[in-house]
Parts: sequence; C-alpha cells; structure tokens
Amino acid sequence: MKIWRWTATLLALAVCGSACGTGAEASEVRGRVLDVPPGEARPVIAGELRFGLRMLDAWCARDPKANVVFSPSSLAGGLGMAALGAEGETAAEMAAVLGWPKDPLGGLKARSDVLRGLKEVRTSDQVWADEGLKAEQDYLDRVATGYGAGLKLLPLATDPEGSRKAVNDAISDDTEGMIKDLLPEGALDGVGWVLTDAIHLKAEWAQEFEPDKTATGAFSTAAGGRADAEFMNGTGDFGYARHGGWTGVRLPYAGGRLGMLALLPDGDGRECPEIDAGTVESFGSEAAGTRLEVSLPKVDLETGQEVGPLLQGLGMTTAFSDKADFTGISPSTDRISAVRHAAKLRVDEKGTEAAAATSVEMEVKSSAPEELPRVAFDRPYLLLLQDLSTGEPLFLARVADPSRK
Repeated sequence: MKIWRWTATLLALAVCGSACGTGAEASEVRGRVLDVPPGEARPVIAGELRFGLRMLDAWCARDPKANVVFSPSSLAGGLGMAALGAEGETAAEMAAVLGWPKDPLGGLKARSDVLRGLKEVRTSDQVWADEGLKAEQDYLDRVATGYGAGLKLLPLATDPEGSRKAVNDAISDDTEGMIKDLLPEGALDGVGWVLTDAIHLKAEWAQEFEPDKTATGAFSTAAGGRADAEFMNGTGDFGYARHGGWTGVRLPYAGGRLGMLALLPDGDGRECPEIDAGTVESFGSEAAGTRLEVSLPKVDLETGQEVGPLLQGLGMTTAFSDKADFTGISPSTDRISAVRHAAKLRVDEKGTEAAAATSVEMEVKSSAPEELPRVAFDRPYLLLLQDLSTGEPLFLARVADPSRK
C-alpha cells in the first residue's frame, strides 16, 4: 500500500501565484460559516494556557539548561485544525490535550475573532490540497467557522518543490520574514495536504525603556554559571503581585490590549518551572499597579523543534498511531507522523516582536487499487501489428505455443 504524507503546517499562507515553481494560480474553495450558537473564547483560551504550560514542562525536561520559546496559540491552532477532522478516540485525546470544551466550535470562532481584533497581532489560517484531492464538505465548513480558513489547490503532486516554495514564502510574508523555510527541501514529496496557521506580533511598550539606562550585568544561568546580559532598566507603575512562590510583573504595551507577564521564581530557578494555570491566572486578578524599578534582560530567542514526541507524552498518542482516525478530513487521511514548530522572540527597549509557525505532518493512504478487468492470453491468440492511422496490417501472427519458435 502506498502511503502519502499529509503536512499540516500550522502557520501562514497566501494565494500561490508566480511563487509556485509552475507559476500556477491556486484556486480556492471555501466552506460555509456555520450558524453555531455564540461561544465564549475564554474556555478555549484557558485550555490553550494549560496546554502551553504542559508543553513547557515537557520541553524544558528535554534540556533544563536550554532556552525555550514557542507559541501555545500557534500549536493549539494548528493542531486544532487537524482535530476538527478527527473522529472517535483520536478526537477525544486531541480535545483533552488541547483543553477544549465539549463543543468547541463556537468558542474557536470567538477565539479567532479575538485574535483578529488585535491590531498588534497578525494571524492567518489556510488549508492547502493537491489539485486532485477533495476534502469533506463538513470539514471545510468547520475550519471556515472555527478558523476562517479556506481550501486552496496547488500542484503538490506534480510540482512539490514549487508548492513548497509557495508555502514557505507565504509563511515568511505572514511572519514579516521572521520564520523562513519552515518546510525543508523534499518535505512535500508525496504530500497531498498542507494546513497552515501563522502568527506575528509586534508591539511597543506603553512606557519604553531608555536605551542609555541599559547596562551589562550578571545573569545566573540554569546551568549554574554566570553570563553577561544586557539589562534594560526602568521605573514606572507596573502590575505587581506575589503568589505561589512566584513574583509577577505585568508590563503593558501601547494601546492597552496586550501585556507581558514576567514571572520570577523564588530560589535559583535552575529546575524546570513548576507552575500551573491557576497560579498564572491569579496574577491577572491580583496584580496591582505598583511603583517599581524593573531590570529586564534584552533577549533574542529562536527555537525550531520536532515536538511530536512531546505531544505523545502529554497523551495525544492515538493521533500518531495506526489507530488514528482523521476521516473527517477525507476518507484517506491517516495518522500524524510529525509536528514541527518554529518561533522567534525579540525583546528590546522599544517593545517586542515575535512570530511562530507549526507544521503537523500526516500520512494519507492512497486509494485502494481499482478492480480492473483481467485478460489472460493463456491459449492460442493472434497478434496484429498495424499502422494506427490507416490500419495497414504490417504483421499478423497466431501464437499457438509461445514456448516454441
């Protein structure tokens, strides 16, 4: 049985025009936005926070001495688009890991509306398929409702490298060039589907740090050593609270919609952080405006990881196994084979810029071989060699015994 890989790149896309190696335009099919009961974004977003903290624990456990940066929103969004086409145990496990409510579609739509209402944040969601494939209409309706995504058709089978370039270029465009070449060379060979979700954030501090106050200072690393860091120093009214062995400082961005919560643990912080969603959420209600002196390092972080094993460790196992059921996407969709995530985060005196991309690669079974009529030349037969345009009989033979001359 031939196996196709199905890549769900949970991050950014655009129409494929001259960017494709073939120069072909990508035609688009959009599902119908369903008339679902109004949902609340908060339960879905709370689930993303719990999911993100569990991912942080698992990621840190790989190497407690290393930096980690990723987007729970991007990972949850990308995996969520796949989960909308999952069935049975596959769907139940994915929903549990993502922290979804029982019926998530209304909440997912509300979450997407929230993201698209943030002027400092740009998101995009897209389903791509080979020109010869067709998605289930119900799936197209659900991703259109929950994520505002449509289906675009590309020559994935006949021009995988041109299609890969188009996808990568679109991701780069939607992340302002921060995430490039998410799909490596050869990634789309034999691929029938690509789902993408991209996120880019750029926001200025409500109160910028003065560059002339930035100074080099010592930072005690998770490895137990000391490193020089460029510390931004500022005084102002910040949200401040202590809870559960953590000190939290909330630094607002201009416009008042976004903020950064910086959490400092008691002790040396060398161990992977043990913090739950309840503790994090408590800073939202307990942090009060307090006059503070803040000293925060400038950072420029970058991560690129295959996180499929981490997700399986969280309990999303069936989706990666031979028992996976993604027939809600199409009857031939098989299991997830890999999940890649790339993210960048820059923090300086002016503000913050960040971007992330996620790819979920899935295998798709080819169609069962067509039952064809069988003709066995197992008794004497004739051969006629002729000019096909005129029928001129050039040679004629009767084969009575093919073992003889």
